[in-house]
Amino acid sequence: MKTNYTPVNIIGGGLAGCEAAWQLSRFGVPAILHEMRPKESTNAHQTELLAELVCSNSFRSDDSSNNAVGLLHEEMRRANSVVLKCADKNRVPAGSALAVDRAGFSEMIQECIEKEPSIEVERHEITRIPLDKWDAVIVATGPLTSTPLAQSLHSMTGEDNLAFFDAIAPIVHKDTIDFSIAWLQSRYDKIGSSGDTDAYINCPLNKAQYETFVNELLHAESTEFHEWEKDTPYFESCLPIEVMAERGPETLRFGPMKPVGLTNPHTNEKPYAVVQLRQDNALGTLYNIVGFQTKLKYGEQTRLFQLIPGLKNCSFARLGGIHRNTFINSPRLLDPTLRLKSHDKIRFAGQITGVEGYVESAAIGLLVGQFFGFEKTKQPLNKPPQTTALGALLSHISGGGKEATFQPMNINFGLFPPLDQKLSRKEKRQEITRRALLDLDKWLNDQKLSRSAIEEKSQPAVVI
Repeated sequence: MKTNYTPVNIIGGGLAGCEAAWQLSRFGVPAILHEMRPKESTNAHQTELLAELVCSNSFRSDDSSNNAVGLLHEEMRRANSVVLKCADKNRVPAGSALAVDRAGFSEMIQECIEKEPSIEVERHEITRIPLDKWDAVIVATGPLTSTPLAQSLHSMTGEDNLAFFDAIAPIVHKDTIDFSIAWLQSRYDKIGSSGDTDAYINCPLNKAQYETFVNELLHAESTEFHEWEKDTPYFESCLPIEVMAERGPETLRFGPMKPVGLTNPHTNEKPYAVVQLRQDNALGTLYNIVGFQTKLKYGEQTRLFQLIPGLKNCSFARLGGIHRNTFINSPRLLDPTLRLKSHDKIRFAGQITGVEGYVESAAIGLLVGQFFGFEKTKQPLNKPPQTTALGALLSHISGGGKEATFQPMNINFGLFPPLDQKLSRKEKRQEITRRALLDLDKWLNDQKLSRSAIEEKSQPAVVI
């Protein structure tokens, strides 16, 4: 396809990279998709196909009225996502979830990408970004970024801003914590950077409750590392809580559950042990359980953590885990359009930005493809509202998440601006999704008006 635009070079042919290339093609902007397989393989991939699903074949819930990921599905459908189009055409029975025929899905994605004249696929490894030759780059290399490229990114972003070992603490929705038991207080009432002395939520345990918790923890069932993760050692600073508990019955009480500097205002007593939760997003709707990274199975985590006083009826935005995962500290490194602050030619997309999940990764690819598309065609760059699932994800990784505690995140209702009115939990979710789709349609309509001149000149070659 002849074009006046220089190409956007996309590193990584996974879901995010393919989605970004597809979105660029809707603008008539050429893309070169660089995928190292099959010349260089990974420990997780089994085929040469683009957008291979290396783990589950599920895109999770497809309920757009009551579930945040289902809402994200619907938003991406309306935004002309190639990933959602191919997922829908390769759907297999999975109840209310969207699950796909793994091979059929990836084959269809590859066919769409290879048939689109504005997209060129090059099969070779990129070990560094040639900024002297490329004027627009999308890094979409996912959690298994190759070692040479990761080392190059180290030098560009600073070693402390690129993680290889993902130690995840569970995250709880604040509005499901029982504050008749829990309370807000910092240790020794220490004043924080914003002048507060109540930066943590504290859940107290007496001696019997602590001993019961430790005993249950020691007998709980853990998950196994994937084959490619087994050589990744634990860091002493992020040991799983079950590993700490194995070192002795008092280890946790002198570690993440230490009670010093705290007094329970409900009883005016010093607790025997304390579980602390720290604010995890700018909205103050999500709190992570401090020091509780774990390899326990998800069902075990829910059972155990709801034994903690104050968390009996809590709802989790994300459960804990420890696994091999390359991601950058996006809130520190990226601007609101996911451009690297220190190198304005480069944007990041997909799981390397700190989102979790197939759909979330593709969603960030969709946005980055659109951002470059608007820039290349000299159209106003219009970000999705934070009230939408797309906008909530974008906001979290570009500043809404806390730099100091940033960890990969799935889409969840805790990332959306809270509602003013008092509603039941189900009513809140339905109102958030209703608001999101209204705001999304307005955003898409504004896009359509600004893109109308482009689309008259460049009709998409592939329609699915």
